[in-house]
Amino acid sequence: MNDFFEKIKELQDESIRSKHEQLVNGVINAINEKIVKKGDKLPSINKMVSEIGFARKTIVKAYEDLKNRGIVESKNFKGYYVANVNTKSQLKVALLLFAFQSFHEDFYNTFRKSLGKNYQIDIFFHHNNAAIFKNILETINGKYGMYVIAPIPSKESTVLIEEFPSEKTLIVDRFIDMPSEYSYISQEFELSTYHKLEEMHSRILKYDKVVLFYRDDSDYPVGIKKGFNKFIKDYNIKGSVQKTYKQGSIKLNTLYFFISDSNLWQVLKDCKDLNYKVGKDIGILTHNDADFKEIIFDGITTISADFKQMALEAASFVKHRTTVHKIIPFNIKRIDSL
Repeated sequence: MNDFFEKIKELQDESIRSKHEQLVNGVINAINEKIVKKGDKLPSINKMVSEIGFARKTIVKAYEDLKNRGIVESKNFKGYYVANVNTKSQLKVALLLFAFQSFHEDFYNTFRKSLGKNYQIDIFFHHNNAAIFKNILETINGKYGMYVIAPIPSKESTVLIEEFPSEKTLIVDRFIDMPSEYSYISQEFELSTYHKLEEMHSRILKYDKVVLFYRDDSDYPVGIKKGFNKFIKDYNIKGSVQKTYKQGSIKLNTLYFFISDSNLWQVLKDCKDLNYKVGKDIGILTHNDADFKEIIFDGITTISADFKQMALEAASFVKHRTTVHKIIPFNIKRIDSL
């Protein structure tokens, strides 16, 4: 087995690789060079620790990764064996999101690019429908090497996700209260919305009224409404929450705060028809950034988490499987539409 261990050790000088990646690629190289063949037993965890010097959990994760790709199998707790010499097999990742909106598209594209060609990503959407969410989870459980899940915040979701192994599961986007062994890279809405509105307080005072468009029957985060209501109360600002925007109802000296881009387009059309100047005659503030908001009407102001950053960190979890508990902060972009 000396040649086998050498294939792993020769990658140790490549600082760009994690120890997990060194082990996985070292085993793959040993298979490709026929140092081990189909049916051969791989060195035990204890032997790997002794020869390579890596932690047991790192070696176990590497073997499990290869197992999830179908390259390695475990037989009745007797050890790991080469199951497939087709080393181009990809680790399958299940990605479950709300819907394919512009910011979800940013997340997906960055996530896919960061993982690269060694990972197969199957994407699913639950559209904030509890029945669909449950059905998808029950369908994918046990069929993928890793699971990246944007949950519907509820106790039922927690129970369903606890059926998945914590070391293979990452919660993204919406935060839910899970046992500490589960990883998350999520947003926080109430305090984040409140504090960002505080930062824009002087500009908000330009307007006679602030209107947030929010539907209780949608997938809108309730924390946005709570943060908004707390802000207008604490700062004695005239404001209201409305379900939707009615075409042609635009009012001068009003700041409109949107979560849904569909309502945004309706107001912008009215602005164009009436020759209103955004940032002067009316104000526009939106939740969740997108590339088009940088271009239209000289830029639309957004309060948004960085979904590309979220995707990069999610991809890092999939590749390295290091437990992570992180809230992605909100940023304000392009202030001139206020």
